[in-house]
Amino acid sequence: MEFLNAFIVSLQAVWAGSGFSHFTMGNGIMILVGLVLLYLAFAKEFEPLLLGPIAFGCILANFPETGFFAEEMNVMKAINFGITYEIFPPLIFLGIGAMTDFGPLIANPNTLLLGAAAQIGVFVALGLAMVLFGFSVEESAAIGIIGGADGPTSIYLATKLAPNLLGAIAVAAYSYMSLVPLIQPPVMKLLTTKTEREVVMEQLRDVTKFEKVIFPLVATIFISLLLPSIAALLGMLMLGNLFRESGVTDRLSDTAQNSLCNIITIFLATGTGMTMSAEHFLTRDTLLIIMLGFVAFIAGTAGGVIFGKIMYVVSGHKVNPLIGSAGVSAVPMAARVSQVVGAKAKPGNFLLMHAMGPNVAGVIGTAVAAGTMLAMLGR
Repeated sequence: MEFLNAFIVSLQAVWAGSGFSHFTMGNGIMILVGLVLLYLAFAKEFEPLLLGPIAFGCILANFPETGFFAEEMNVMKAINFGITYEIFPPLIFLGIGAMTDFGPLIANPNTLLLGAAAQIGVFVALGLAMVLFGFSVEESAAIGIIGGADGPTSIYLATKLAPNLLGAIAVAAYSYMSLVPLIQPPVMKLLTTKTEREVVMEQLRDVTKFEKVIFPLVATIFISLLLPSIAALLGMLMLGNLFRESGVTDRLSDTAQNSLCNIITIFLATGTGMTMSAEHFLTRDTLLIIMLGFVAFIAGTAGGVIFGKIMYVVSGHKVNPLIGSAGVSAVPMAARVSQVVGAKAKPGNFLLMHAMGPNVAGVIGTAVAAGTMLAMLGR
């Protein structure tokens, strides 16, 4: 009898210490959210490199009694340190810079204006968040940056201004980045005529190696002096590009855009996903952030296309307005969407390289928008 009692007590202790005894409906909902995100990442191939680790981190964060967030959990402390102290986003930008050809932007600098115009979504969402929904100005700025469709910059700004909203902002930013092929085409078609979509643009001029090397240097010096708060992001972006274009640092370029970028992506995305615990994520604010992020993204796409229409008129019908949609900084997916929509309107039309100009400008533009808000808020 004593053995049976001891056995029952042992079973009760096992149950009491298990996750099942502490499992809540909120945990179940968030695990389901994680599974849906995994499906989108792996089955539908929506930003699988980013959405996959975020989704799995979300699932891990909602297992009770794991001890992941205990003080002595060194692995999680290391990941959180990299996010909290803004180490990971600049390193991601290093990889992006090494992957990106700034040639189309240098060949047609007017596309900088398209990248700037697409940032209107950032400020539309900022205004709505603050005026209609009562978010603080810091939280509103962090929410608004979702409209730039730039995950690392969104995480960077949220960490500085609204760390309590980091999980929701990161998921919204990366989700809308992955949904670019679904969200943008209807907006592009709605705002343009068939004649505008059929415009064939002149071939871009060749860009010299000297121009490609001097551009990141000039951009780093000017933007870092103007907006010191984003020197880390822009500096790493341009350093990665210098590795690419110098011609003598192939090993560094390869490491930045492959091994290093992949390792940091795993840490950054998984760590971000692990902020998505039920008690922090299942709130009214999360739903509002996702909704505002969608509005911001639509407004950013529309802003780029509308400015593209202005350039279409000013240039004497030589600019296809579709490339303006690439002004959001989802590189290179947004540029590919411009290509696809343009080719459907006129088979054989090749807009990809023209769209890469505003696409690269959008990366810079979103970082500048973030830096501007940090400067205005005295951060």
